[in-house]
Amino acid sequence: MKIEALLFGGVAVFFASAAGAYGWWSADPAGTAALTVAFLMAAVVAFFCAVHYRRKGRRPQDRTDAEVADGAGPLEFFPAHSPWPVITAFGFALACAGVVYGLWLFLIGLGVLARGVLGMVFQYANRPEVQED
Repeated sequence: MKIEALLFGGVAVFFASAAGAYGWWSADPAGTAALTVAFLMAAVVAFFCAVHYRRKGRRPQDRTDAEVADGAGPLEFFPAHSPWPVITAFGFALACAGVVYGLWLFLIGLGVLARGVLGMVFQYANRPEVQED
């Protein structure tokens, strides 16, 4: 993930410099905000890739001397069925409807949305880590 971190870091630097230059010369707040958001999104992906590289080390794809068999085995944990995405989507729909119909519905939707997101985040919090050989 080191190459990916460097790639997205370069994209983030490009968008940051483009946002600075565009904001300086155009004085357009909308375009500057859009370029700033693009910078932040690229920076988040670069940060994730860098942290992932530091935690897990080099992958077989990153090494030139790696064999095909080095990439064999379980890659990650993929959960089975979960009710939390449906609850999260329902909470988001309620919150969006609350923007139109009133604060009371928005707050209910926000509560359902928060519960759904927390359910997804902590669904497998107590799952034991699998030791790789």
